[in-house]
Amino acid sequence: MASSTPASASTEPPAEPLAGSPVKRPGPGSGPWRRLRRRPSFLVPAVFVLLVCAMAAFPPAFAGWFGHGDPRRCDLADSGLPPTPGHPFGFDIQGCDLYSNVVYGARSSVLIALLATAGMLAIAVVLGLLAGYFRGWVDALVSRVMDVFFGFPSLVGMIVILQTLSVHNEVAVAGVLVLFGWPVLARVMRGSVLAAASTEYVAAARGIGASAPRILLRHVLPNSFGPVAVLAGLNVGLVIASESALTFLGVGLQTPAISWGVQLNTAQQYFTSAPHLLLFPSVFLTVTVLSFVLLGDALRDAFDPRLR
Repeated sequence: MASSTPASASTEPPAEPLAGSPVKRPGPGSGPWRRLRRRPSFLVPAVFVLLVCAMAAFPPAFAGWFGHGDPRRCDLADSGLPPTPGHPFGFDIQGCDLYSNVVYGARSSVLIALLATAGMLAIAVVLGLLAGYFRGWVDALVSRVMDVFFGFPSLVGMIVILQTLSVHNEVAVAGVLVLFGWPVLARVMRGSVLAAASTEYVAAARGIGASAPRILLRHVLPNSFGPVAVLAGLNVGLVIASESALTFLGVGLQTPAISWGVQLNTAQQYFTSAPHLLLFPSVFLTVTVLSFVLLGDALRDAFDPRLR
């Protein structure tokens, strides 16, 4: 007699996967990136960061939304005028469209931030790898150099160097920021390398006779780069703020360069008579720095296992 029990009601355990059969692994959409896509604390600053980067890369496309879009097209008859139809941010002291100048100002600030962060990251990776892997006198030398920079007032040093230089362009400002900013990243990289160099797979690589450069590039670097990369992303916003502060103090970029720091430096003299000159560049600067900082915090929370 046929059984009346439906096939779907069978209580037999699922069959074990055959030996040698492929195991399904998490795809690229799983893990930290999957969690990040669901968090407003990541999505909102990421959208602002992408918008600022696009504005820095293609300023004419954004400057043309309102007014004539040319930051160099000025008329002294419009000097200091408040926002008007077609010119939502008003005009600066030279009679130039302030909206166009704010949009073009993103290019210098973002360029300096990317150059400085890349330079800091390169120095930190090299010195952190050498100090954390070889230890001994190499670690002592790198650590003492970092201690010197940590003990020196960086703002004073940057002001002295920039005042001594006769060139005040993006490369010069980025170079000074790199000079005093790399020790923080190098210390984090050194700590990550110390942890990675003491693992079993590195010991096994040494045991089979792998050379030190091969171990560093194939085993140590990929497993110690994550924390310093996240910190570098967090550092971009701080670099933008530092560049604007130096330019505001008159030792960074100078006219005819267009940047938020230059605009704030000029606006401080006319704050009472034309407050919009200070308001709009400072809003853009604050939102940009805050977006980079929040984005770095979100990445750190997602990729640092100690915080999950």
